Amino acid sequence: MATGKIRGREFKKKVLELVCSNNFEQDLGTLCKLPARKVINPLFSFLLSTEPKIKWATVTAFGAVVSNLAGQDMESARVIMRRLMWQLNDESGGIGWGCPEAMGEIIACHRGLAREYARVLVSYIREDGNFLEHEPLQEGSLWGVGRVAQVRPKLIRDAVPHLLLFLEARDATLRGLTVWTLGLLGVREARSQMERLANDDSRIAIYRDRKIKTYQVKDLAKEALGKIGR
Repeated sequence: MATGKIRGREFKKKVLELVCSNNFEQDLGTLCKLPARKVINPLFSFLLSTEPKIKWATVTAFGAVVSNLAGQDMESARVIMRRLMWQLNDESGGIGWGCPEAMGEIIACHRGLAREYARVLVSYIREDGNFLEHEPLQEGSLWGVGRVAQVRPKLIRDAVPHLLLFLEARDATLRGLTVWTLGLLGVREARSQMERLANDDSRIAIYRDRKIKTYQVKDLAKEALGKIGR
């Protein structure tokens, strides 16, 4: 797709079409062929979407686009990571919706960026770190840590003591995301709490394997217990 003459709103609309595509897996490749520096601004705006399909497709797109960019220009990729971090800083004046999730996806997708930024991501769930007070941001951070646990578990082992605290959270999504992540990490010391949560009927939505699905916390707990047992 030629992009030289596509500008401003027209370009943003084209990026949104690719993000919303029913052929997303295929169009993700097309998105990565667009100039990364030009694509990033629209992607930042789509992170704010209240439509789950757009928000989560954007998170996936961040991982693909920034990982691809890092292979060509690592410093430019770092600039984007720092921009995501800045959005989560109180001094930015913003809220940072979607930023922890985007960071987690990028870290999962690129080994070099993972080595540099995995600890930063974990710091957002640490009370002695850059702890995020808003529960939706906590959910995003836990999802990001869980996403990294799927592919780079060794990089986030230090998160375990901080994850264990979220098993007692009042919010069901926080509990469910934590159970999912601890199962991926094979954390045996969480067994007793997970056995208790195996009776938790709360329903939550999680984006896993590029699909938004509804789970009961108890089913996530049983799944995690199975992994710990193995």
